[in-house]
Amino acid sequence: MSNEKPYVSYFRPAIDAMLGYTPGEQPKGTDVLKLNTNESPYPPAPGVRKMLADFDYERLRLYPDPMATEVRSEIAALFGLTYENVIAGNGSDDILNIAIRCFCDAERPVAFLDPSYSLYPTLAGLQGAKCIRIPLDSTDFTMPENLLELAEPANLLIITRPNAPTGNSFPKSTMAKICENFNGVVLIDEAYADFASDNCADFVKKYPNVIVARTFSKSRSLAGLRFGYAIAHKTMIDGLMKMKDSYNVSMLTQRLALASLWDRAYFTDCVAKIKVAREMLLLGLLDIGFKVVESETNFLFASPPDGDAATYFKKLREKNVIVRYFPGPVTGKYVRISIGTEQQVSRLFLLTRQIYS
Repeated sequence: MSNEKPYVSYFRPAIDAMLGYTPGEQPKGTDVLKLNTNESPYPPAPGVRKMLADFDYERLRLYPDPMATEVRSEIAALFGLTYENVIAGNGSDDILNIAIRCFCDAERPVAFLDPSYSLYPTLAGLQGAKCIRIPLDSTDFTMPENLLELAEPANLLIITRPNAPTGNSFPKSTMAKICENFNGVVLIDEAYADFASDNCADFVKKYPNVIVARTFSKSRSLAGLRFGYAIAHKTMIDGLMKMKDSYNVSMLTQRLALASLWDRAYFTDCVAKIKVAREMLLLGLLDIGFKVVESETNFLFASPPDGDAATYFKKLREKNVIVRYFPGPVTGKYVRISIGTEQQVSRLFLLTRQIYS
């Protein structure tokens, strides 16, 4: 008979009870057309490669700048701000985690849209914070008119604009009214703003309760680097800085993020090509009979002609094409398709036409 002591959980009950976040699949094979995690189909800017090649590896024995001052200053210049209006993070997920840790606990709920980024409830669960889910219209995914009433108990309201996984945006005038009237912090998650027709970055100059978060994972082709940032009023940034890890952005990350920022022409060109491919795929899917949500992102949220998105997902997978499927009474009718190159979009479209011919 074994004398081994039986395992007893030492975790907080909230940790034992939660499922944790499920990231998008990262297939191992090289023959897979991967259109499931909204990565850019293009390589990072040439300046990133040069910066990496020229980097003195001996410097890695030293700690990085804990304040990421240079890259924060470069970002601030884009928006007519100072580095004191910027916080850098290990991806925008780090920024989201910092914000929820700062503003939410058992007595201070977080509110967010539904459907939206599935990491929000996970981060809230880690804090033991209550989630207030604000349902979007099940047909066109617009925000409810009584959003402020629904979000009123929350200390933090997160609005993903453009939204994920649906891809649609919300009127900027509506966003302004929300920021003016919400009695708490409004975090606008703009992970996909570079593909949109407008953004809310200027709000940080008008509203001291607003945080705008961005990432380099999508439009700047640096998902593997993990760099994100937020802009806000100086006092807001000062508070967020108290919560971040001491050295949350590595030395290499800071240098390569700078190189990406310096190559503005390449960035603009890649975004433009993705928008062209997005329109190309949109028109093709509509021609087959898909219902497609108007997108301001680098992906499309699309429902096949028969509404059976699960089967469409499986049939594409059989052809080594991976898109993202979110089960659920509303989201389960759609798949989310990341925008690839025009050649990749053509391949997906041809397979889709074969499936629905």
